[in-house]
Amino acid sequence: MGEYNVSKSLDVRGEVCPVPDVETKRALKSMKPGEILEVWIDYPMSKERIPETVKSMGHEVLEIEEVGPSEWKIYIKVNG
Repeated sequence: MGEYNVSKSLDVRGEVCPVPDVETKRALKSMKPGEILEVWIDYPMSKERIPETVKSMGHEVLEIEEVGPSEWKIYIKVNG
């Protein structure tokens, strides 16, 4: 588990597809290169889908941290 200088936090717990994906994309588009987005999720499918979406946008998934039963934080670095 790394320590990240989080620029923005997005909480999409309680949401199901496609909401977590759509909200993550929207947040990333408003951020600058080098910034880090922290996404809180509790929908297991999002743990697979969000990293795929992020990579297709050219950004980097730094870590997927399990923070509880069926709850994760995804750290995403915005690339230029």
